Amino acid sequence: MHLGQIAAQTPDKPAVVMAGSGRIVTFRELNEESNRLAQLLYAEGLRPGDHIAFMLENHPLYLAIAWAAQRSGLYYTAISTRLQHEELAYIVDNCGAKVFITSASMETAAQNPPDVPLRLMLGGTAPGYESYEERVAEHPTTPIENECEGVDMLYSSGTTGRPKGVKPALSKAPMGEPGPLYQLLSLLFQPDADSVYLSPAPLYHAAPLRYCITMHRFGATVVVMEKFEPEAALAAIEKYGVTHSQWVPTMFIRMLKLPEETRRRYDVSSLRAAVHAAAPCPIPVKEQMIEWWGPILHEYYAGTEGNCFVYTNSEDWLAHKGTVGRCILGEVHVLDEEGNELPPGEPGTLYFGNGPEFEYHDDEEKTAASRDPKGRGWSTLGDVGYVDEDGFIYLTDRRAYMIISGGVNIYPQEAENVLAIHPKVADVAVFGVPDPEMGEAVKAVVEPVSMDDAGPELEAELIAYCREHLAHYKCPRSVDFRPELPRHPTGKLYKRLLKDEYWAGHSPKA
Repeated sequence: MHLGQIAAQTPDKPAVVMAGSGRIVTFRELNEESNRLAQLLYAEGLRPGDHIAFMLENHPLYLAIAWAAQRSGLYYTAISTRLQHEELAYIVDNCGAKVFITSASMETAAQNPPDVPLRLMLGGTAPGYESYEERVAEHPTTPIENECEGVDMLYSSGTTGRPKGVKPALSKAPMGEPGPLYQLLSLLFQPDADSVYLSPAPLYHAAPLRYCITMHRFGATVVVMEKFEPEAALAAIEKYGVTHSQWVPTMFIRMLKLPEETRRRYDVSSLRAAVHAAAPCPIPVKEQMIEWWGPILHEYYAGTEGNCFVYTNSEDWLAHKGTVGRCILGEVHVLDEEGNELPPGEPGTLYFGNGPEFEYHDDEEKTAASRDPKGRGWSTLGDVGYVDEDGFIYLTDRRAYMIISGGVNIYPQEAENVLAIHPKVADVAVFGVPDPEMGEAVKAVVEPVSMDDAGPELEAELIAYCREHLAHYKCPRSVDFRPELPRHPTGKLYKRLLKDEYWAGHSPKA
């Protein structure tokens, strides 16, 4: 449904509720705010197919900004608040943004304004920025002419060390026309205007952003947590009568670690669907969650690329423990290194056909590498897994050693590239090691120029050095030292040999 229609029918209904502060943005306010910004963007010359970017905390107007781009036929890039200046500048430049929006609390953006024609700041101003509030207030609350649907273009890190933008096709469909995600949620979770959706994660991630926008199309209220805290999440479910929610397994683990009396203090019976994705969920954790919340857990496997959607409900998962589900969008093909299809039970790289196509923005090589080597039009997210006789998919590995920590994808090459140029480092390998709460933690194994330097002081120095150049979550939490790393004479690093030492006695799936 068109946002304007919902606002006309239920103007005073909460569209956004900030769980911490309690601030409410009604559907009327959401519609008017997004219209004003859309009018400003149009006045600045932006037209369908142009691009804006924003770096914001979970702000009350976050979704209004996204809606302004969505209803203007624009591409919009939500940028992680954890990135450093170099990473921010690269993304804004790479996506070709003409407008950048941030808030006064984003020091990285405030201190180093990206090079774009128009920069706006919420809640204050800094050198190089104009006041968002003042500029938006100049414009009417009516829709721009010829509204059409835009789309997000989000970035995920790549093994080459640079973030890659996933650029979907721009439909330019009339504003309000339901898209594939609307149809999918309607089929699987049956949300409606009476639904209340809890979003506990940062809104710059693909799933929270897309689900919040889509839930608004149903006329549902979205409850946004400024920051996830396990007990606060349970309190929000009870206080707002949450019916639908989305999580990552780390959040389940933290809620399960609460004292029993604390967990039982909150009424979560309003929940009809608790969706989780982004990382493999340990089997015991999911079993406990189903026992606690009932068979309302829904799991999916997908990517920012949107080339597939794999899904399982609680009943199917209990019968196929460890699965991420069966294909609802796309069809799966398990291929060996030569591109030959493998039979059920044999692991290989997962490719998907008959789904939406995508490309990596300004990266033909990366786009080509994601395609089926035999040219059948299939694409991969780079994951390794297998399919059982019933068509259920199981993930077994990450082809490029991607680390998943707390539901966030981390590619170790970025940290390796930074640490490799440190004057005291001769060689370095970065990979994920078992972590009971986050699933994986980032570990660096370093061959120092001199083993005399190896020790706690150098470890602290290298971690601090990495954090000067990259977001902290991408940097190692610990560093071990070796006299020599296992490399082939050709220069190939045998990272698997190192990683296997740390995973001995652990299962990557758990």
